[in-house]
Amino acid sequence: MTRVGVVVFPGSNCDRDTLRGLELAGAEAVPLWHEQGTLDSVAAVVLPGGFAYGDYLRAGALAALSPVMGAVKRHAEAGGLVLGICNGFQVLLEAGLLPGAMRRNENLRFQCLDVHLRTERTDLPFTHKLKPGQVLRLPIAHAEGNYEDSAQRLDALEANGQVVFRYCEPDGRITPESNPNGAARNIVGICNAGGNVLGLMPHPERCSEAVLGNTDGLALFASAVEAGSRLVGASR
Repeated sequence: MTRVGVVVFPGSNCDRDTLRGLELAGAEAVPLWHEQGTLDSVAAVVLPGGFAYGDYLRAGALAALSPVMGAVKRHAEAGGLVLGICNGFQVLLEAGLLPGAMRRNENLRFQCLDVHLRTERTDLPFTHKLKPGQVLRLPIAHAEGNYEDSAQRLDALEANGQVVFRYCEPDGRITPESNPNGAARNIVGICNAGGNVLGLMPHPERCSEAVLGNTDGLALFASAVEAGSRLVGASR
């Protein structure tokens, strides 16, 4: 059974939901406290949603300096899988594991609603159970999900195939109206150059079983769990 760790920061509020989603996907899911310096031999790590360290300074800025993030960086450098969800995505940006930055939502309001996102890549450890162009319906809940970078770096991100998901209409069309926060080029999820680190703003753990009304998020966890089974021992 693939062992997957879920980092728990002070202020995390989606860790238990994420543990549950991973268990439904067939993982042995274990919590990892923010003060520990190792990852307990997990094959994959998930940074969950919430408000790590109260999101003081900037969302994710303090969490990026926590002891466990040193281990997460080593894990990623060794080819281990890392998934950041919402606040976890923000932490990955602040830690330099993914490029770009998050700004306040364009309307300056906290957004909590279902959105649609189009799958741009299906060859990643996190997306190989999805189909090209598949549209997922996932919930967002954030005040800082406005992904930004310079035009030159966004061009490079696109050229390198690092845009994994985009906000879209239910039929897959990319429109300004489908973008809930003003994110550049409707970007909602990106990966690193190696494809083993992924960050996205919506919450797959909140739609991972039928009782929640939607199971679209389960495929991301199932993809990571299956891919992680081939990478056991990557973390140190």
